[in-house]
Amino acid sequence: MSQPGPQLAAARGASVAEWRRRPERGSQLALRIMAWLSMRLGRPAGRILLHLIAGYYFVFAPRARLCMRDYLRRALGREPSAIDRFRLIMTFSTSIHDRIYLLAEQYHLFEVSLQGEPLMNEVVAAGGGVILMGAHMGSFEVLRWIGEKRAGLGLAMTMYEDNARKVNAMLAALAPRHPPEIIAVGHIDAMLKIRARLDQGALVGMLADRSFGDEAVLPVTFLGATAYLPIGPMRAAAMLRRRVIFMLGLYRGGNRYHVVFEALADFSTTPPGTRQAAIEAAITRYAALLEQYCRSDPYNWFNFFDFWRSPAAGSRGGAPQPPRG
Repeated sequence: MSQPGPQLAAARGASVAEWRRRPERGSQLALRIMAWLSMRLGRPAGRILLHLIAGYYFVFAPRARLCMRDYLRRALGREPSAIDRFRLIMTFSTSIHDRIYLLAEQYHLFEVSLQGEPLMNEVVAAGGGVILMGAHMGSFEVLRWIGEKRAGLGLAMTMYEDNARKVNAMLAALAPRHPPEIIAVGHIDAMLKIRARLDQGALVGMLADRSFGDEAVLPVTFLGATAYLPIGPMRAAAMLRRRVIFMLGLYRGGNRYHVVFEALADFSTTPPGTRQAAIEAAITRYAALLEQYCRSDPYNWFNFFDFWRSPAAGSRGGAPQPPRG
């Protein structure tokens, strides 16, 4: 939900976002070993290893533990217990682990329910070419299950370059028959690649819940306090004059996922003079939808840092940036 009269802000100066400064735990070697073991032992045995990994993270990540408590307090409406925090870590670990099987196209391992199927049928009938706006919530890879049921439905994912390298490390370990298409952003030609895939009828996924610390942001009210959402992803959708659909793949225990599609914005006919207002309205609706699902599925949101921290003071607005995820 947006606060009244939102104003543009910019996160510049000492501007690298906290989540990007945080050192990563684990390594490409550990990722490869986990992928190898998971494929050979199967998902039930692999989940036993997850409890050990989640336990390690729970004990040896005190800063993340504080941030988890802050988020869960807001989402649950009560003081979270240690079990709540461990459940959040386990949901995150499970979504990463299940990515291995989804990339290997072992869709039979999962039960997937779908909310918003008429909307997606409409998109497919219109020839695709829309932007799927997601978040660091649940699993975006479960969308591959949807693609399996829709022959010829192309899907590309925009991703921050460091994250793209990590996914490529997993792909190298798995060698899937149909590797996902990843558009690494941060390069001058990223927007051209996004436009080309949209023109070809593909669905292009973007994550829009993290600021990178060097881009314009919009203050919104989110879970009871002011948060700062990046303008770049929605601005890119407006510049490309595309329809935007909110998408989440929520993990709901066992082998069950629930995929959500909801109409978010349509910039295809937005007059240039009203574009900025339309962008702000779309970000406001995005924040409201994200809050709705943080409350209904609180253990699915994976931002283990101070999400409500005010950005560095700086100039207003900012040059258009390709979206990064």
